[in-house]
Amino acid sequence: MPDLIGWVKAELGHSPADAALFTRAVTHGSRDEADYQRLEFLGDRVLGLIIARWLFAQFPGESEGSLSRRLNALVSGETCAEVARAINLRPHLRLGKQARDDGAGDSENVLGDVIEALLGALYIDGGFDAADAFVRRAWGDRVQTQDRAPQHPKSALQEWAAANRRKPPVYTITDRSGPHHNPRFTVSVAIPHAGDASATGASKQEAETAAARALLAQLAGRAPGRG
Repeated sequence: MPDLIGWVKAELGHSPADAALFTRAVTHGSRDEADYQRLEFLGDRVLGLIIARWLFAQFPGESEGSLSRRLNALVSGETCAEVARAINLRPHLRLGKQARDDGAGDSENVLGDVIEALLGALYIDGGFDAADAFVRRAWGDRVQTQDRAPQHPKSALQEWAAANRRKPPVYTITDRSGPHHNPRFTVSVAIPHAGDASATGASKQEAETAAARALLAQLAGRAPGRG
């Protein structure tokens, strides 16, 4: 097993007083021992507060709606998983054999959840300032380069349909596969007489978002009213 505590010091910037807390934060439920879920619950709230404070100060002229869109993008499972990969979390995950064989180490859900659990552990062991410092390092470019509040693909697709006098998009789950800890959902989205697309994700919401993004890309080159 790689040196977890050395990695925490290097990547999270913190020397743990309670090493067991960080071991628990990277332990998946398939190990049949104390896992990361309670720490994930705490870390999710810590991350939300840190990002919200940051955005409030960074964009003083923006409305609540714009700040909320920025926040949702920055605390999403997708973004958390990107951070996990950037700091090479995967080798430090403690997975049961079946979960490891099923690919849980590459699961966006698992990677994102463990980042939140590590934030929970960091908050308990080092306090708010330690958690804040890590988030500002790990999320820095993502916040600084957001020149405008991102629009969620599903909202953008809904607006496209309304602007082009089409019926609202319809989402349908067409497949669900994989084990409980690493599910895969395939979702199709269609706007009648305009187009359709499908995508796969680790959750229904993720798959719907990806499908909406794919359909928006298809529609981008079409003139209004065409179909």
